[in-house]
Amino acid sequence: MKQAKRKFTAVAGLLLAGTVALSACGGNNSANSGSEGSSGSGKSEPVTIKYYNWDNEAQAVATDAMLDEFMTKNPDIKVEHVVLVPGDSVEMLKKLDFLISSGEAVDVVAMPNLGAVYERATRGALAPLNEFYKQENLVPEDEYYVNPKIDDNYYGMQLTSSFNYVLLNKDALDEAGLPVPTYGWTWDDYRDYAKKLTKGEGVYKRYGTYFHTWELYMNAPAQTVMKDPFRYDDGSTILSDPSYKYFFQLRKDMENVDKSAKPYADVLAAKLNYRTEFFNEQAAMILTGSFTIPDVGNQEQYPHTFKTAFAPVPLPPKGAEPKNYEGGKYFTSGSSVVMGESSKHKDASFKLMRFMTTADSEKRTEFSGWKKADNKALLDRIIGGNKDLYDVDSLQSTLFGDNIKYLDASSVITVSTSELTKVIDDGFSKFMLSNESIDDVQKWMVDQATKIINEKENK
Repeated sequence: MKQAKRKFTAVAGLLLAGTVALSACGGNNSANSGSEGSSGSGKSEPVTIKYYNWDNEAQAVATDAMLDEFMTKNPDIKVEHVVLVPGDSVEMLKKLDFLISSGEAVDVVAMPNLGAVYERATRGALAPLNEFYKQENLVPEDEYYVNPKIDDNYYGMQLTSSFNYVLLNKDALDEAGLPVPTYGWTWDDYRDYAKKLTKGEGVYKRYGTYFHTWELYMNAPAQTVMKDPFRYDDGSTILSDPSYKYFFQLRKDMENVDKSAKPYADVLAAKLNYRTEFFNEQAAMILTGSFTIPDVGNQEQYPHTFKTAFAPVPLPPKGAEPKNYEGGKYFTSGSSVVMGESSKHKDASFKLMRFMTTADSEKRTEFSGWKKADNKALLDRIIGGNKDLYDVDSLQSTLFGDNIKYLDASSVITVSTSELTKVIDDGFSKFMLSNESIDDVQKWMVDQATKIINEKENK
């Protein structure tokens, strides 16, 4: 997600391809060197640091391989990989906050989005990186597309670049006589596709699409074609935006009228996994992100025989465009790595952060946030020998097509993301699971969000 506060700056850029080079991981001098391990003779002892994230089983294998590479290059540093909650970044953050509040020394953490970084930086839980950048003669803006920054202090390195898109069952498209969608298709078109791709009944039913429980699926335009999903550039809530009324109603109509999307109540009750819904052919389309590209070729975890096509995120149709709409540009961000303020080994932690964000590892499975990485080469490597499972042309045009443009960073950064996200979740549930009108629900959301913003953002 994308969040901002006026005194903060998040510098974002477009995905560019460059020459891949292994970045130097840094020198041994540090103002913090006294916290590193040492013996009475003055000889350095190996230090052990922890790397926290939310890897699923497949991602953990890739991460472990990269950590092994790091430890081979840095034998004086041992890294313990701690998966807090496999495959669930939301629950992972809750567990992380518990560890921080309990006083555990936290070294390096992967954060799923900018909002997660800002929330914890403002609480004093993260260490600023300025002194380490200075020691290595690094300018963050020259290194990464997105640089979370508060009052001139940098608090994270961009680990991945994340892009939203739509996965489509190419075999189902061919069966229905539908072409692979291209840039410019709308959410009205998406609804029409979902109806035509729905097939069967009961337990054998293949829905045209699946919407998961995250706010990405509650108002996709707010998450994909707006700079911030919570606030306009003037600081006011966007929950009054016309896109909310449009997309909430679209979701309900697709479930209740078209019967082309699995009911939200069923999704909540069954605690479904969006990947398996798609790869098990329970749904023919799903809005997701570029982190799922390796999953298409992962036959061991997601066995399937159909080919997967890719399409850009649909755009709002005429009359449903968000306020301040910039004509079909997409938001892009990604995950970051941060350093805990409580870390006792900050030099080693910084070395690990630089390696994880810059290494040209064959085990990397997501696009890099490092400006000098060659993401097109990474795409070829990810696909590997599984080209028969990918519609490669549609994937390349979705990621690198001439029409694909990206929004600049928001001029505001919101720190009360958890509270505002709950308002969105609660408002969506009110509308989907009751007979309350969209007007009443939207008014409630706006009132709640405005109260939070006045209390926590406009101090």
